[in-house]
Amino acid sequence: MRKPKLPPGSPDDTEHAFYEALQHADIDRLMACWADEDDIVCVHPGGPRLLGHAAVRAAFETLFANGSVKAVPEKVRRLDAGGCSVHSVVERIEVMGHDGPGSAWVVATNVYAKTAQGWRMVAHHASPGAASEPAEALTTPTLLH
Repeated sequence: MRKPKLPPGSPDDTEHAFYEALQHADIDRLMACWADEDDIVCVHPGGPRLLGHAAVRAAFETLFANGSVKAVPEKVRRLDAGGCSVHSVVERIEVMGHDGPGSAWVVATNVYAKTAQGWRMVAHHASPGAASEPAEALTTPTLLH
């Protein structure tokens, strides 16, 4: 089966397509966001390190067996370095709790590389979820140099 093509666009375009695919449980669209490399890596909250296309796909297929993942990236911080872009995001995840629908928060890092096919994800690493939005620690250096 052919993978859906993504426009070359930008790392932000690929990130948007990734989260859209999660929200629609669209495995083909989701995997089209990933680079065609054997060394891609994915870590789901509390899970093992998944290496390679087959392992990443299998994990998302298992995840989608329970339905879509209503994850929305918020508070995105970007570090662009030539052919690589690192995004630190706070994901707001819709969950069903004992008292009805609510939100959980996950801190994730998404890494994108510029490939011949455009910007593709090469790594996704997500922390275990929390019931409250994580605080951000900002420090100001005492010594400027």
